[in-house]
Amino acid sequence: MTIEQDFFNQYRLMYRPFIKQLNVQLEPYHLYSSQWAVLRFLRDNGPHSFVEIANFMAIEKPSVTKLVHKLIELGYVETATGRDKREKLVRLSPYGEELVQKIQLQLQPFFEQALAGVAKQDIDIATQVLAKICMNINQ
Repeated sequence: MTIEQDFFNQYRLMYRPFIKQLNVQLEPYHLYSSQWAVLRFLRDNGPHSFVEIANFMAIEKPSVTKLVHKLIELGYVETATGRDKREKLVRLSPYGEELVQKIQLQLQPFFEQALAGVAKQDIDIATQVLAKICMNINQ
């Protein structure tokens, strides 16, 4: 196995169990990791259109529509008119703002446990490496 193959194999072996455990952590809030990603995106970047969310998450707009409608149903997000009347912007509801903060606090020990024994410098490097790989893949 080449070093490149080993790298992506290790990533795959980490990713699936991570998402499975993350979903367990999110279950009390009736959320899955993809819905959590939308909430985090809106918290970090403010209101965005369905198309912008789809582009960020690298998924199709119908999938975003389904995710957002579930989040609306839960009361976590709301929509507003965008720059023109045809565009809808998705934003966190006041309840969603509070909930995201609460969930982040709850998830912190989970993230710390997952990264136990990994130096901050190594986490920074891994973050940069993954961002570069993402850029390479999306070219």
